[in-house]
Order: sequence, then structure tokens, then C-alpha cells
Amino acid sequence: MSLNHGVASLSDDRFEYHLDRLEEWLRFPSVSADSGYRSDVMACAAYTARRLEEIGAAVTLTETPGFPVVIGKVATDPSKPTVLIYGHYDVQPPDPLGLWETPPFEPTRRQGQIYARGVSDDKGQIYCHMAAVEELLKQGPLPVNVIFLIEGEEEIGSPNLVPFVEAHKTDLQATVALVSDTPMIAKDRPSLCTSLRGLIYFELHLRVLSGDLHSGQHGGTVPNAIHSLVSLISKLKDDDGIVQIPGFYDEVRPLSAEQIQSLEDLPFNEVEYCKTLGAQKLVGEPGFHPYARRWYRPTLDVNGIWGGYTGEGSKTVIPAVASCKVSMRLVADQNPDVMIDRVKSYLATICPVGLSVTVKEPGAMPARVATDHPAVRAAARGLETAFGVKPVFQGEGGTIPIVAEFKRILGLDTVLMGLNLPDDGIHAPNERMSLANIRSGIVASMAFMQEYSN
Repeated sequence: MSLNHGVASLSDDRFEYHLDRLEEWLRFPSVSADSGYRSDVMACAAYTARRLEEIGAAVTLTETPGFPVVIGKVATDPSKPTVLIYGHYDVQPPDPLGLWETPPFEPTRRQGQIYARGVSDDKGQIYCHMAAVEELLKQGPLPVNVIFLIEGEEEIGSPNLVPFVEAHKTDLQATVALVSDTPMIAKDRPSLCTSLRGLIYFELHLRVLSGDLHSGQHGGTVPNAIHSLVSLISKLKDDDGIVQIPGFYDEVRPLSAEQIQSLEDLPFNEVEYCKTLGAQKLVGEPGFHPYARRWYRPTLDVNGIWGGYTGEGSKTVIPAVASCKVSMRLVADQNPDVMIDRVKSYLATICPVGLSVTVKEPGAMPARVATDHPAVRAAARGLETAFGVKPVFQGEGGTIPIVAEFKRILGLDTVLMGLNLPDDGIHAPNERMSLANIRSGIVASMAFMQEYSN
């Protein structure tokens, strides 16, 4: 049996061959966050380069202050479009190991799935494109030129990727970028992501005393840092979840008619969604579909809070210092630098004494791609070829910082063609990816390249 869609097809034998190669890749414990895995990450980089050479690419492996970046080029005709395919070979730590049903770096096939750390995020998805190039090259010249850009630091924030892209702009000249690092909307329902939210991450530190005090001797006369911080946090959003920072929504675009229609067309069961998450009810801005609140509206969330005594037993102190971590997800046209200035100005008006704001990492810009972009339309036709159903357009609440950087540095729009499923357990024990999606992903990539060449 084979999947036959014109030239885009994949026999059982070839699919088995690609699964074997993917499993070789998955066996590398390429955990970038843990220095104990450094030699494994370096070995994985070398394997990535060898595998790209095997499929017919001209490969360069470039050292960075962290882990290497691998570039693989397959150029056939300068008159054809060039697709820059981005992915990463590093993976999340496998912990907690005790919750894995099978070893995380021994790929296991069961019940139509491959289980392994990194199979969905992101080796399985990027491998679909590597396999597609190999299959198309067996039929003749590629319908498009391809540049693979595969890094080893995505799971630690890609600290060396932007400097690398800026230093290699000439080598990375392309027509469009392609990234598969987002999920499909549902099983058997492919989707194309057309927007990503940006990100700001910062900490608030509030000191109200020179040191902790005895709550019996001084209680009722001095400020309590935790009480003060909680009061401050309560002023960041109202009861409906609307952020109270002046200017927070100034640049937010209203939903387009197309977006509103696409939200109505998407499957969504609020009861099942709450059940899956263990939530009693949904919250957020009134008047917006839950998907709109997740994809197209900005947010502010407290991610952690600490202060005072939290150890075993009791220690009756009035804490002098309290802190919290806060993140903001931004949408199209919201600039992280502008937004953090607005945050600081507002905090100064509601808590002018004893508060410091520490921005923990550079802000990431939101990204947006028009649904009528030629490459997006080609990707839609490719997904329909592979899955047998038209894909839907969706947003994504998360952030992929390199997408905005591709636009800024290289002038490239990005096709976000996710091939995994929302319940594949990325970053969690028993991460998986369905064999059917891997197979359809290879065919979809082949079909996309054929469609985009026309």
C-alpha cells in the first residue's frame, strides 16, 4: 500500500525506512538544558549533519558559543522559490523518568504511535521535511530550492540563533520560511497557524522592611510584603481578566471577519476542554471565543510567587520581601519594549516605594502571516493532499521567537505547518507522535513543495 497523490506518494517500504532513520535520531539524548548531556547534544549535531548529507544536501556545521547550527542546502534552480526549513535537534529533559512507560531515548512503537523524548518536539516534525526532500530527489530535481536550518538550543531559548542568522544572512536568502513546531487543531483535522503571540517575562521584587520581623511584637504596625504584593497584583487585572495597565490594548487589532468565521468553524467543546484541564469553568475577557482569547488577545499571568517562610512547621514572621514572576503574551502590533515601559509606569503609580522590576529576558515580538500568502495557500493544498480534508486556519497562543526574527533579519514570512497533536505530551513523560501523522506529514511536505513551485 502507498499514499498516492500524484507525484507525492510514499510506499510502505520507504515509510519503514524513514521510521528507522527517525528512530536513530531519537536515540540521541540531546538535552540542551543539562550540561551532563553536552557530549550527546554534540553527537546529535554531527548525526544531523550526516543525515542531511545522506539525503543529498550540501552541509555546513557551524560552532557557536553553545551548540552547533547545521545548515543543509539543496539548490536546483535559482529561478525557483527557496524554502528555508527551520527546526531543532535539542530536546527537553526527560524527567521525571519514573513516569515513562518505556525509556525516553529508546523509541517504542505501540498503538499507532512512536513514544520518545523529542519525537513531537521537534525531531519527528522536522524529519518529515527531511524525508520529503529525500523522496522528491529520487524522482528528479527538487521543485523548489531548500535550505535546512537546524539548531541545538531551542529548548533553552535559542541564545545564539539570532546572532547566527544575522551573521549568515547571505547563506540564508530564501523566499519563505517553513516551521513545523505547532500542533494541528485536532486528530484528522490539519491546520495552518497564521499568528503567534509575543512574550515579555519579568519579575517584581517588593521590599517593605529592612528584614523579617516577629509577627507578635510588630504585627498591626508595619507593612507585610506579601500582603502588599498581593494587593499590587490584584490591580493588574479586574474580575473579568481585563488588564488594567493604561495603553495595554491600544495596538490590538480587532478580529477580522475571516478570523471570526474561522473561530465559528473550529470544533470546540467547552465542557470537554474544562474536563481535560481539570478546570471548573473558563475565565477571560467577556465576548470573545475561548480560541480568540488564547490566540488573538493579549494576556498577563502571574507565573509564581514567593516570600516569607514556607518551610515545614511554623515561623511567625512578617516578611520584608516578596517577589513574583509575571509573563505577558502579546499580539500583532504590540511591541515588547513599549509594553514593558507601560508596565513600569503603571506599577510606579500604584506602588511607588520599594518595588523593583527585573526583565528576565529579551521580549519576543508577535508574528502574523496572511492567509492569502502564496506559500500558505500552497501549504493548505499540500495538507489537503495528505490528509484528505481542507485545513483550517488558527492562531497559536505560544511564542516561536525566530519567526519574528526571520521577518526582521531576512524579510521572510513563515508558513507554520504543525504536524503533531495537542495531546502528544511535548515536554512531558511519554511524549509521542502518531505514525499516521508522520506519514501524512511527509506527503504534505512533498505536496507543498510541488504546489509552491507552480
